[in-house]
Amino acid sequence: MLYYLFEFLEQKFQFPGATLFQFLTFRASLAIILSLSFTLICGRMIIRFLQANQIGESIRDLGLEGQSEKKGTPTMGGIIIILGTLLPVLLLAQLNNIYILLLIVTTLSMGAIGLIDDYIKIFKKDKEGLQGKFKIAGQLVLGLLVGSVLYFHPSVTVKEELRLISTEKPVSIQEVFTPEKKSTLTTIPLFKDNAFDYSDLLTWISPDLKKYTWLVFIPIVVFIIVAVSNGANLTDGIDGLAAGSSAIMVLALGIFAWVSGNLIFSNYLNIMYIPKVGEVVIFVAAFSGALIGFLWYNTYPATVFMGDTGSLTIGGVIAVIALIVRKELLIPLLCGIFLIENLSVVIQVGYFKYTRKKTGVGKRIFKMAPLHHHYQKLGFHESKIVTRFWIIGILLAVMSIVTLKIR
Repeated sequence: MLYYLFEFLEQKFQFPGATLFQFLTFRASLAIILSLSFTLICGRMIIRFLQANQIGESIRDLGLEGQSEKKGTPTMGGIIIILGTLLPVLLLAQLNNIYILLLIVTTLSMGAIGLIDDYIKIFKKDKEGLQGKFKIAGQLVLGLLVGSVLYFHPSVTVKEELRLISTEKPVSIQEVFTPEKKSTLTTIPLFKDNAFDYSDLLTWISPDLKKYTWLVFIPIVVFIIVAVSNGANLTDGIDGLAAGSSAIMVLALGIFAWVSGNLIFSNYLNIMYIPKVGEVVIFVAAFSGALIGFLWYNTYPATVFMGDTGSLTIGGVIAVIALIVRKELLIPLLCGIFLIENLSVVIQVGYFKYTRKKTGVGKRIFKMAPLHHHYQKLGFHESKIVTRFWIIGILLAVMSIVTLKIR
Protein backbone atom coordinates (compact mmCIF):
# COMPACT_ATOMS: atom_id res chain seq x y z
CA MET A 1 0.00 0.00 0.00
CA LEU A 2 2.77 2.42 0.90
CA TYR A 3 4.52 1.52 -2.35
CA TYR A 4 1.54 2.76 -4.37
CA LEU A 5 1.00 5.77 -2.12
CA PHE A 6 4.57 7.03 -2.49
CA GLU A 7 4.56 6.21 -6.21
CA PHE A 8 1.48 8.48 -6.53
CA LEU A 9 3.08 11.24 -4.41
CA GLU A 10 6.27 11.11 -6.46
CA GLN A 11 4.46 11.28 -9.82
CA LYS A 12 1.94 13.98 -8.87
CA PHE A 13 3.75 16.17 -6.36
CA GLN A 14 7.45 15.23 -6.60
CA PHE A 15 7.25 14.45 -2.88
CA PRO A 16 10.78 14.46 -1.32
CA GLY A 17 12.05 10.96 -0.55
CA ALA A 18 9.17 9.23 -2.33
CA THR A 19 11.53 7.67 -4.87
CA LEU A 20 13.12 5.62 -2.09
CA PHE A 21 10.15 3.27 -2.28
CA GLN A 22 11.12 2.39 -5.85
CA PHE A 23 14.30 0.75 -4.55
CA LEU A 24 14.04 -2.93 -3.69
CA THR A 25 16.81 -2.81 -1.09
CA PHE A 26 15.15 0.05 0.80
CA ARG A 27 11.78 -1.68 0.95
CA ALA A 28 13.40 -4.99 1.95
CA SER A 29 15.31 -3.28 4.77
CA LEU A 30 12.13 -1.58 5.94
CA ALA A 31 10.23 -4.90 5.74
CA ILE A 32 12.65 -6.71 8.03
CA ILE A 33 12.65 -3.80 10.51
CA LEU A 34 8.84 -3.70 10.57
CA SER A 35 8.44 -7.46 10.95
CA LEU A 36 11.06 -7.64 13.71
CA SER A 37 9.47 -4.71 15.53
CA PHE A 38 5.99 -6.20 15.26
CA THR A 39 6.99 -9.66 16.51
CA LEU A 40 9.03 -8.25 19.40
CA ILE A 41 6.43 -5.71 20.54
CA CYS A 42 3.10 -7.28 19.61
CA GLY A 43 4.37 -10.83 20.13
CA ARG A 44 4.26 -10.31 23.89
CA MET A 45 0.64 -9.09 23.64
CA ILE A 46 -0.36 -12.14 21.60
CA ILE A 47 1.35 -14.48 24.09
CA ARG A 48 -0.57 -12.87 26.95
CA PHE A 49 -3.80 -13.32 25.00
CA LEU A 50 -3.00 -17.02 24.46
CA GLN A 51 -2.21 -17.42 28.16
CA ALA A 52 -5.39 -15.63 29.23
CA ASN A 53 -7.47 -17.95 27.06
CA GLN A 54 -5.59 -21.02 28.28
CA ILE A 55 -4.38 -21.90 24.79
CA GLY A 56 -1.56 -24.06 26.09
CA GLU A 57 0.35 -27.08 24.86
CA SER A 58 -0.72 -30.49 26.13
CA ILE A 59 2.45 -32.57 26.29
CA ARG A 60 2.49 -36.29 25.55
CA ASP A 61 4.72 -38.25 27.92
CA LEU A 62 7.70 -39.27 25.79
CA GLY A 63 10.09 -39.77 28.68
CA LEU A 64 12.21 -36.75 27.75
CA GLU A 65 14.06 -34.64 30.30
CA GLY A 66 12.34 -31.32 31.08
CA GLN A 67 9.22 -32.36 29.19
CA SER A 68 6.79 -31.78 32.05
CA GLU A 69 8.00 -28.18 32.44
CA LYS A 70 6.66 -27.34 28.99
CA LYS A 71 3.09 -28.30 29.84
CA GLY A 72 0.74 -25.33 29.53
CA THR A 73 3.16 -23.23 27.45
CA PRO A 74 1.09 -21.13 25.01
CA THR A 75 0.88 -22.58 21.52
CA MET A 76 -0.55 -21.30 18.19
CA GLY A 77 2.34 -18.82 18.23
CA GLY A 78 2.55 -19.25 14.47
CA ILE A 79 -0.01 -16.44 14.39
CA ILE A 80 2.84 -14.10 15.39
CA ILE A 81 4.91 -15.26 12.40
CA ILE A 82 1.98 -14.97 9.97
CA LEU A 83 0.98 -11.46 11.07
CA GLY A 84 4.61 -10.34 11.31
CA THR A 85 5.09 -11.42 7.70
CA LEU A 86 1.87 -10.27 6.05
CA LEU A 87 1.65 -6.76 7.54
CA PRO A 88 5.00 -5.53 6.08
CA VAL A 89 4.27 -7.32 2.79
CA LEU A 90 0.87 -5.62 2.44
CA LEU A 91 2.46 -2.25 3.22
CA LEU A 92 5.63 -2.46 1.12
CA ALA A 93 5.28 -5.01 -1.69
CA GLN A 94 3.75 -4.62 -5.15
CA LEU A 95 0.49 -6.44 -4.57
CA ASN A 96 -0.18 -6.96 -8.28
CA ASN A 97 2.91 -9.17 -8.50
CA ILE A 98 1.83 -12.77 -9.15
CA TYR A 99 4.58 -14.19 -6.94
CA ILE A 100 3.60 -12.02 -3.97
CA LEU A 101 -0.05 -13.00 -4.39
CA LEU A 102 0.92 -16.67 -4.53
CA LEU A 103 2.97 -16.38 -1.32
CA ILE A 104 0.17 -14.55 0.50
CA VAL A 105 -2.30 -17.29 -0.49
CA THR A 106 0.20 -19.96 0.63
CA THR A 107 0.70 -18.27 4.01
CA LEU A 108 -3.02 -17.92 4.68
CA SER A 109 -4.03 -21.39 3.48
CA MET A 110 -1.27 -23.30 5.29
CA GLY A 111 -1.84 -21.15 8.36
CA ALA A 112 -5.53 -22.04 8.26
CA ILE A 113 -4.79 -25.79 8.08
CA GLY A 114 -2.39 -25.50 11.02
CA LEU A 115 -4.83 -23.35 13.00
CA ILE A 116 -7.61 -25.93 12.61
CA ASP A 117 -5.20 -28.67 13.70
CA ASP A 118 -4.14 -26.72 16.81
CA TYR A 119 -7.76 -25.82 17.61
CA ILE A 120 -8.79 -29.49 17.63
CA LYS A 121 -5.83 -30.42 19.83
CA ILE A 122 -6.48 -27.68 22.39
CA PHE A 123 -10.22 -27.13 22.51
CA LYS A 124 -11.45 -30.57 21.49
CA LYS A 125 -8.81 -32.27 23.68
CA ASP A 126 -7.83 -34.53 20.80
CA LYS A 127 -4.04 -34.97 20.84
CA GLU A 128 -4.04 -36.26 17.26
CA GLY A 129 -5.48 -32.99 15.98
CA LEU A 130 -6.75 -32.74 12.41
CA GLN A 131 -6.85 -36.13 10.72
CA GLY A 132 -3.89 -36.75 8.46
CA LYS A 133 -6.05 -37.24 5.38
CA PHE A 134 -7.56 -33.77 5.78
CA LYS A 135 -4.13 -32.18 6.28
CA ILE A 136 -2.83 -33.85 3.13
CA ALA A 137 -6.00 -32.87 1.24
CA GLY A 138 -5.44 -29.20 2.14
CA GLN A 139 -1.81 -29.40 1.07
CA LEU A 140 -2.82 -31.12 -2.18
CA VAL A 141 -5.29 -28.34 -3.01
CA LEU A 142 -2.62 -25.70 -2.37
CA GLY A 143 -0.11 -27.67 -4.45
CA LEU A 144 -2.56 -27.92 -7.35
CA LEU A 145 -3.19 -24.17 -7.17
CA VAL A 146 0.51 -23.25 -6.99
CA GLY A 147 1.46 -25.69 -9.74
CA SER A 148 -1.33 -24.47 -12.04
CA VAL A 149 -0.42 -20.80 -11.53
CA LEU A 150 3.30 -21.39 -12.10
CA TYR A 151 2.58 -23.39 -15.25
CA PHE A 152 -0.31 -21.50 -16.86
CA HIS A 153 -0.15 -17.87 -15.65
CA PRO A 154 1.20 -15.56 -18.40
CA SER A 155 3.25 -13.47 -15.95
CA VAL A 156 5.39 -16.43 -14.89
CA THR A 157 8.21 -16.15 -17.43
CA VAL A 158 11.99 -16.42 -17.74
CA LYS A 159 14.76 -14.96 -19.87
CA GLU A 160 17.67 -17.16 -20.86
CA GLU A 161 21.16 -15.84 -21.44
CA LEU A 162 22.22 -15.84 -25.08
CA ARG A 163 25.59 -17.24 -26.06
CA LEU A 164 26.74 -14.18 -28.03
CA ILE A 165 29.63 -14.34 -30.45
CA SER A 166 32.21 -11.58 -30.29
CA THR A 167 31.16 -8.37 -32.04
CA GLU A 168 32.53 -4.89 -32.39
CA LYS A 169 29.13 -3.39 -31.74
CA PRO A 170 28.42 -2.65 -28.03
CA VAL A 171 25.71 -4.86 -26.55
CA SER A 172 23.37 -3.71 -23.79
CA ILE A 173 22.62 -5.95 -20.82
CA GLN A 174 19.04 -6.38 -22.07
CA GLU A 175 20.32 -7.81 -25.37
CA VAL A 176 22.27 -10.51 -23.56
CA PHE A 177 19.00 -12.29 -22.68
CA THR A 178 16.24 -13.73 -24.81
CA PRO A 179 12.80 -12.09 -24.71
CA GLU A 180 10.45 -13.14 -21.90
CA LYS A 181 8.86 -16.50 -22.53
CA LYS A 182 6.78 -19.16 -20.80
CA SER A 183 9.01 -22.02 -19.78
CA THR A 184 9.22 -25.00 -17.45
CA LEU A 185 12.95 -24.54 -17.06
CA THR A 186 14.47 -24.93 -13.63
CA THR A 187 17.99 -24.89 -12.20
CA ILE A 188 19.89 -28.14 -11.81
CA PRO A 189 22.91 -27.64 -9.54
CA LEU A 190 26.54 -28.54 -10.29
CA PHE A 191 26.04 -28.96 -14.05
CA LYS A 192 27.76 -26.66 -16.55
CA ASP A 193 24.54 -26.02 -18.47
CA ASN A 194 22.52 -25.77 -15.29
CA ALA A 195 19.07 -25.57 -16.86
CA PHE A 196 16.67 -28.49 -16.84
CA ASP A 197 13.32 -28.46 -18.61
CA TYR A 198 10.50 -30.54 -17.15
CA SER A 199 9.20 -31.06 -20.67
CA ASP A 200 12.25 -33.26 -21.33
CA LEU A 201 10.61 -35.88 -19.13
CA LEU A 202 8.05 -36.37 -21.89
CA THR A 203 9.55 -35.09 -25.16
CA TRP A 204 12.12 -37.90 -25.28
CA ILE A 205 9.14 -40.12 -26.06
CA SER A 206 7.64 -37.73 -28.60
CA PRO A 207 8.03 -33.95 -29.19
CA ASP A 208 4.24 -33.72 -29.45
CA LEU A 209 3.95 -34.51 -25.73
CA LYS A 210 5.40 -31.15 -24.70
CA LYS A 211 1.90 -29.66 -24.37
CA TYR A 212 1.18 -32.24 -21.65
CA THR A 213 4.12 -31.20 -19.46
CA TRP A 214 1.67 -29.91 -16.85
CA LEU A 215 0.76 -33.54 -16.11
CA VAL A 216 4.31 -33.99 -14.80
CA PHE A 217 5.04 -30.48 -13.48
CA ILE A 218 1.98 -30.02 -11.24
CA PRO A 219 2.34 -33.38 -9.39
CA ILE A 220 6.01 -32.56 -8.73
CA VAL A 221 4.97 -29.19 -7.25
CA VAL A 222 2.36 -30.93 -5.07
CA PHE A 223 4.94 -33.44 -3.82
CA ILE A 224 7.47 -30.71 -2.95
CA ILE A 225 4.94 -28.65 -0.99
CA VAL A 226 3.64 -31.68 0.95
CA ALA A 227 7.16 -32.98 1.68
CA VAL A 228 8.66 -29.67 2.85
CA SER A 229 5.66 -28.60 4.94
CA ASN A 230 5.60 -31.96 6.73
CA GLY A 231 9.38 -31.81 7.16
CA ALA A 232 9.06 -28.45 8.91
CA ASN A 233 6.24 -29.88 11.04
CA LEU A 234 8.42 -32.78 12.22
CA THR A 235 11.34 -30.45 12.93
CA ASP A 236 9.25 -28.37 15.32
CA GLY A 237 9.94 -30.53 18.36
CA ILE A 238 12.29 -28.57 20.59
CA ASP A 239 12.64 -24.87 21.43
CA GLY A 240 13.94 -22.74 18.56
CA LEU A 241 14.83 -25.56 16.17
CA ALA A 242 12.21 -25.04 13.45
CA ALA A 243 12.19 -21.21 13.57
CA GLY A 244 15.98 -20.84 13.56
CA SER A 245 16.63 -23.46 10.88
CA SER A 246 13.88 -21.98 8.69
CA ALA A 247 15.26 -18.45 9.01
CA ILE A 248 18.60 -19.69 7.62
CA MET A 249 16.90 -21.41 4.67
CA VAL A 250 14.69 -18.40 3.89
CA LEU A 251 17.63 -15.96 3.90
CA ALA A 252 19.46 -18.20 1.40
CA LEU A 253 16.36 -18.28 -0.81
CA GLY A 254 16.24 -14.47 -0.56
CA ILE A 255 19.73 -14.33 -2.09
CA PHE A 256 18.56 -16.59 -4.92
CA ALA A 257 15.53 -14.34 -5.50
CA TRP A 258 17.66 -11.21 -5.57
CA VAL A 259 20.26 -12.48 -8.07
CA SER A 260 17.62 -14.18 -10.26
CA GLY A 261 15.63 -10.93 -10.43
CA ASN A 262 18.64 -8.77 -11.31
CA LEU A 263 19.79 -8.61 -14.93
CA ILE A 264 23.40 -7.78 -14.09
CA PHE A 265 23.90 -10.56 -11.55
CA SER A 266 21.99 -13.08 -13.67
CA ASN A 267 24.37 -12.30 -16.51
CA TYR A 268 27.46 -12.48 -14.28
CA LEU A 269 26.43 -15.80 -12.71
CA ASN A 270 25.22 -17.18 -16.04
CA ILE A 271 21.79 -18.08 -14.68
CA MET A 272 18.29 -17.54 -16.03
CA TYR A 273 16.75 -14.15 -15.33
CA ILE A 274 13.24 -14.35 -13.85
CA PRO A 275 11.29 -11.12 -14.46
CA LYS A 276 9.35 -9.73 -11.47
CA VAL A 277 10.87 -12.26 -9.05
CA GLY A 278 12.92 -9.57 -7.30
CA GLU A 279 9.75 -8.55 -5.45
CA VAL A 280 9.94 -11.87 -3.58
CA VAL A 281 12.88 -10.35 -1.67
CA ILE A 282 10.34 -8.13 0.15
CA PHE A 283 8.40 -11.18 1.29
CA VAL A 284 11.59 -13.00 2.28
CA ALA A 285 12.76 -9.99 4.32
CA ALA A 286 9.44 -9.79 6.17
CA PHE A 287 9.31 -13.56 6.71
CA SER A 288 12.91 -13.68 7.98
CA GLY A 289 12.26 -10.80 10.37
CA ALA A 290 9.15 -12.52 11.71
CA LEU A 291 11.02 -15.80 12.26
CA ILE A 292 13.94 -14.11 14.01
CA GLY A 293 11.58 -12.01 16.12
CA PHE A 294 9.63 -15.14 17.06
CA LEU A 295 12.89 -16.72 18.23
CA TRP A 296 13.05 -14.04 20.95
CA TYR A 297 10.20 -15.90 22.65
CA ASN A 298 10.80 -19.40 21.30
CA THR A 299 14.43 -20.01 22.31
CA TYR A 300 15.03 -22.20 25.37
CA PRO A 301 13.14 -22.03 27.64
CA ALA A 302 10.33 -21.16 25.23
CA THR A 303 7.52 -18.89 26.37
CA VAL A 304 5.48 -19.78 23.27
CA PHE A 305 5.32 -22.60 20.72
CA MET A 306 4.47 -22.02 17.07
CA GLY A 307 2.23 -25.08 16.85
CA ASP A 308 1.14 -26.48 13.50
CA THR A 309 -0.12 -22.97 12.72
CA GLY A 310 3.50 -21.95 12.35
CA SER A 311 5.31 -25.10 11.26
CA LEU A 312 3.01 -25.98 8.35
CA THR A 313 3.07 -22.36 7.20
CA ILE A 314 6.86 -22.20 7.34
CA GLY A 315 7.28 -25.38 5.30
CA GLY A 316 4.71 -24.37 2.70
CA VAL A 317 6.21 -20.90 2.22
CA ILE A 318 9.77 -22.25 1.90
CA ALA A 319 8.64 -24.78 -0.72
CA VAL A 320 6.77 -22.17 -2.77
CA ILE A 321 9.65 -19.65 -2.65
CA ALA A 322 12.04 -22.38 -3.87
CA LEU A 323 9.64 -23.19 -6.74
CA ILE A 324 9.24 -19.52 -7.64
CA VAL A 325 13.00 -18.88 -7.87
CA ARG A 326 13.38 -22.24 -9.66
CA LYS A 327 15.72 -23.74 -7.08
CA GLU A 328 13.47 -26.61 -6.00
CA LEU A 329 16.11 -29.19 -6.97
CA LEU A 330 18.32 -27.64 -4.28
CA ILE A 331 15.76 -28.36 -1.55
CA PRO A 332 17.41 -31.66 -0.42
CA LEU A 333 20.60 -29.69 0.24
CA LEU A 334 19.22 -26.35 1.43
CA CYS A 335 16.48 -27.94 3.56
CA GLY A 336 18.73 -30.77 4.69
CA ILE A 337 17.57 -30.38 8.30
CA PHE A 338 13.98 -31.03 7.25
CA LEU A 339 15.13 -33.94 5.09
CA ILE A 340 17.05 -35.76 7.82
CA GLU A 341 14.20 -35.26 10.27
CA ASN A 342 11.78 -36.75 7.74
CA LEU A 343 14.09 -39.61 6.85
CA SER A 344 14.74 -40.48 10.50
CA VAL A 345 11.01 -41.04 10.99
CA VAL A 346 10.64 -43.05 7.76
CA ILE A 347 13.68 -45.21 8.58
CA GLN A 348 12.59 -45.75 12.19
CA VAL A 349 9.03 -46.77 11.30
CA GLY A 350 10.11 -48.84 8.29
CA TYR A 351 12.78 -50.77 10.21
CA PHE A 352 10.44 -51.36 13.16
CA LYS A 353 7.74 -52.82 10.92
CA TYR A 354 10.27 -54.91 8.96
CA THR A 355 11.88 -56.46 12.07
CA ARG A 356 8.51 -57.09 13.70
CA LYS A 357 7.35 -58.95 10.60
CA LYS A 358 10.58 -60.97 10.39
CA THR A 359 11.25 -61.72 14.05
CA GLY A 360 8.02 -60.87 15.83
CA VAL A 361 9.77 -58.14 17.81
CA GLY A 362 10.08 -54.63 16.41
CA LYS A 363 13.54 -53.06 16.66
CA ARG A 364 14.62 -49.44 16.40
CA ILE A 365 17.63 -47.79 14.81
CA PHE A 366 17.29 -44.52 16.73
CA LYS A 367 16.44 -44.22 20.39
CA MET A 368 13.57 -42.01 19.27
CA ALA A 369 12.43 -40.23 16.11
CA PRO A 370 12.51 -37.53 14.78
CA LEU A 371 16.28 -37.27 15.03
CA HIS A 372 16.43 -34.39 17.53
CA HIS A 373 14.67 -36.58 20.11
CA HIS A 374 17.32 -39.25 19.54
CA TYR A 375 19.98 -36.83 20.77
CA GLN A 376 17.80 -35.82 23.71
CA LYS A 377 17.61 -39.50 24.70
CA LEU A 378 21.42 -39.62 24.51
CA GLY A 379 21.55 -36.90 27.16
CA PHE A 380 22.29 -33.80 25.06
CA HIS A 381 20.62 -30.62 26.29
CA GLU A 382 18.09 -29.31 23.80
CA SER A 383 19.79 -25.92 23.47
CA LYS A 384 23.01 -27.69 22.41
CA ILE A 385 21.10 -29.81 19.88
CA VAL A 386 19.40 -26.72 18.42
CA THR A 387 22.65 -24.76 18.15
CA ARG A 388 24.41 -27.61 16.36
CA PHE A 389 21.48 -28.08 13.98
CA TRP A 390 21.66 -24.34 13.22
CA ILE A 391 25.38 -24.66 12.44
CA ILE A 392 24.67 -27.54 10.07
CA GLY A 393 21.86 -25.46 8.52
CA ILE A 394 24.24 -22.55 7.90
CA LEU A 395 26.76 -24.90 6.28
CA LEU A 396 24.06 -26.35 4.00
CA ALA A 397 22.83 -22.84 3.08
CA VAL A 398 26.35 -21.71 2.15
CA MET A 399 26.89 -24.85 0.08
CA SER A 400 23.58 -24.17 -1.71
CA ILE A 401 24.60 -20.59 -2.54
CA VAL A 402 28.02 -21.77 -3.75
CA THR A 403 26.31 -23.97 -6.37
CA LEU A 404 25.58 -20.77 -8.29
CA LYS A 405 29.22 -20.74 -9.39
CA ILE A 406 30.41 -24.36 -8.99
CA ARG A 407 29.42 -26.35 -12.08
